[in-house]
Amino acid sequence: MKNGVSYLIAFLVAALGISVAGIAYAIHVQYSQLGDIEAGNTQVGTTLPTAKPTATPAATPSSSPLPASTLITVPYTLQAPFNVWDALHEDACEETSLIMVKHFLDGTPISSPTQADTEITALVHWEEAHGYGLSITLDQLNQIAKDDYGMNNGKVLSIDSIDQVKQELAAGHPVILGMAGKLLPNPYFSAGGPNYHMLVATGYDATGIITNEPGTWRGLHYHYDYQPFYNAIHDWDPDNIQDGQKAYLVFK
Repeated sequence: MKNGVSYLIAFLVAALGISVAGIAYAIHVQYSQLGDIEAGNTQVGTTLPTAKPTATPAATPSSSPLPASTLITVPYTLQAPFNVWDALHEDACEETSLIMVKHFLDGTPISSPTQADTEITALVHWEEAHGYGLSITLDQLNQIAKDDYGMNNGKVLSIDSIDQVKQELAAGHPVILGMAGKLLPNPYFSAGGPNYHMLVATGYDATGIITNEPGTWRGLHYHYDYQPFYNAIHDWDPDNIQDGQKAYLVFK
């Protein structure tokens, strides 16, 4: 009888041990599958689950909001300082724009019409001696700035939006722009304005761009509304000024 009981107990222990082992293995496999699937692996593994990492969203680059208005103090001169609109001064808007920006960067004033006229005349004659024509592109003006004035930090950049000009101004950089002059709504221009013109943007406000406008004696802080100003931005094109690229020249 003892032997029969012993055999029965041994049989039950063996059967119970197999069941426990089977249950433990099944649990182990289920946890291993859970861990790998969460990790993006659909194959069954043998490792215990780990905590799922929390993704950190990539930072979205954003520019600082532009101030509502800004104005840079840039020395001003009319392109005809003595109001004599002869052949030299009628086409001197490019040279005058560069001279104003140069004085800004140098921190020097334009103290008199005599000084302004001397500098404008000298730059026009320098260009003539180096083969430049009456109308000058922004790239050419940048090269002139390098060769004659040693201004090596100029860049000509294309424009997709007037906000690009505003960003430069908010950063304290005056901007030289080529313009289709007859598209500029300036009542002080004669004959509807020049075909090609150049000026310096020095600031902006809620309604438009503020300029050093060399084409009129009222040109200090001359204001143009945004849309007509943007429409008029065109670099020099000898065939059709309105085919000229929208771009600006800035020195940083």
